[in-house]
Amino acid sequence: DVSGALCISQAWPGMARTIYNDHKRFLETYLTPYPGFYFTGDGAYRTSEGYYQLTGRLDDVINISGHRLGTAEVEDLVSHHVAVAESAVIGYPHEIKGEGKMLSFLPQNISQGYGIAALAAELQELISKKIAKYAVPDYVQVT
Repeated sequence: DVSGALCISQAWPGMARTIYNDHKRFLETYLTPYPGFYFTGDGAYRTSEGYYQLTGRLDDVINISGHRLGTAEVEDLVSHHVAVAESAVIGYPHEIKGEGKMLSFLPQNISQGYGIAALAAELQELISKKIAKYAVPDYVQVT
């Protein structure tokens, strides 16, 4: 059981080789952070059985009322809930806060006594307690 940055050790067909008119930026973004590896920008979790789960963008940040919040932080917390298979957090323009956030999740094990509305409320409470009240999503969508 380990988590960290998802990096690729070998090139593949169709892989990006540069950023148009900014090759230095390409090198700094994708090849410099982990020498000898291509840094995808994503986080990953590998189970003890060798299965991988992408945990989200490591550089994806939402600015909510001056608070910078990484989407991967919320997605990781929510995805470890027993009734959640996968999750995603996205930002959207908000008239007052600057950006708001929406949580979308794919449920699993709903037969274990979880109703969808109760699960959504439980996830919001979990985020409030483990991260912060400002991190609670404005909208929760079941996928």
